[in-house]
Amino acid sequence: MTMQMEWAEKYRPNTLDDVVGHKKVIDDLRNWGEQWRYGSPEMKAVLLHGQPGIGKTSSAYALANDMDWEVIELNASDQRTAGVIEKVAGSASKMQTLGGGSGKRLVILDEADNLHGNSDRGGSRAIIDIVKKTNQPIVLIANDLYGISSSLRSLCLELRFGSVQSRSMIPALKNIAHKEGLMCGVGVIEKIAEMADGDFRSGVNDLQAVAMGRTEIDIEDISTSGRDNKETIFKVVGRIFKGRDVSSALEATYGLDETPEDLIHWVDENLPYQYTGKGEEALTDDIINAYSYLSRADRFLGRVRRRQNYRMWRYAGMLMTGGTVVSKSRVRGGFVKYQPPSFWRKMGQMRAKRTMRDNIAVKIGTHCNESMRYSRLELAGLYSRLLQTDDYAPDVVTTLGLEMDELLYMAGAKKVTKKLQAVYDEAQKQIQSVVPSDGPLFFVEKKAPKKDPSQLSLDKLRISDNEGAKSAEFPPTGQTSKKDPVKKPQKTLFDF
Repeated sequence: MTMQMEWAEKYRPNTLDDVVGHKKVIDDLRNWGEQWRYGSPEMKAVLLHGQPGIGKTSSAYALANDMDWEVIELNASDQRTAGVIEKVAGSASKMQTLGGGSGKRLVILDEADNLHGNSDRGGSRAIIDIVKKTNQPIVLIANDLYGISSSLRSLCLELRFGSVQSRSMIPALKNIAHKEGLMCGVGVIEKIAEMADGDFRSGVNDLQAVAMGRTEIDIEDISTSGRDNKETIFKVVGRIFKGRDVSSALEATYGLDETPEDLIHWVDENLPYQYTGKGEEALTDDIINAYSYLSRADRFLGRVRRRQNYRMWRYAGMLMTGGTVVSKSRVRGGFVKYQPPSFWRKMGQMRAKRTMRDNIAVKIGTHCNESMRYSRLELAGLYSRLLQTDDYAPDVVTTLGLEMDELLYMAGAKKVTKKLQAVYDEAQKQIQSVVPSDGPLFFVEKKAPKKDPSQLSLDKLRISDNEGAKSAEFPPTGQTSKKDPVKKPQKTLFDF
């Protein structure tokens, strides 16, 4: 018995004109591709991001087909270490094709936001280097935009793929049904498009699942053969803020793939915006009443965490949904965009900072032959202070091999300044001019070039002030001795 080919793959668009929806994004992608006909564009890489199943990868392949480019792809199933990326994508981004076509290769890196773990060590830095040096077009594909480092995002043209509207899906689904000889009753295609909830690939898969073993389908077949479609968080929040029926709002949460721990953050984030309309004053009493119910719901969630009694979730769910419904004096009109919880965004930023902090500590520990913990707690602060000294800052970046975002982190800066850019550029010149040797790099004092650099160590590092009259010693333990005239260092970004 032969397996039937998936329709989502069978009817993958061959050209950008066949891509369903995303007219503005497709036009921008086509214009970026056209620029390669006349040389290299300002942005040599494009970043396609959005939720799964909306046509990002298909658009990349359609672009290659339209431009007559060869395709080199690396996805999450491949090892994506720095060596592999440089060998596969790096060589492909520099060499011309052997024959035919326009002489270009399109390098596609799928799931670029999932570079993590030992199997992908060094991959992010390798991609940055390739994008800077490439003479071939590169497409990065990601579901989460902020799962990609800011250094890499700054080198890419960002194109966001939104959800595909059902009215855009309907003609494409009807075309697939016609090609498969499938007769569809009234409202069948419309119902499948609505159930897809913006995911065109899921809509095609649903149509294939319903049509399995049939030549004709009716609306009754959708209810029995359709997949179990979960409520989206936006629909549930809309029922809570716009509805009047407590039981309807509570039932909507039953089909939601979110726990009460997550739902309360969504209600908390959007409550003030929902009760403050355009040109109207906030309904203070409504907000107070709603937050009083949220507070009581949070108490039940706290008991769940302490006692592991998950039966209390039902009380928390009733309070945060039904309480919010009954607390409003009237339903607000107009459209209000629901925002994801800012608390999650802050937690994600802190996680990214912790990851960068640990990566820097690994570099320091490798150079100093110390543990990551000791490097993070004792040595990182010293290197941060050295970055504030013009004579030593380029040497620190060179020795540790810091990237620009890591330099910003250690310097405590929010954006790239002219001074930091000059330090980074000077470090890159030093890296290119260094002759490889078996020994580690050491700092060389600018004012005394004849001094043996091997005598400069972290055990006793003297930093001259502007007058050259005072010096400070930093013991390796990170503690200041009684004879040390230097005050205790201020807290740095690593002291948390």
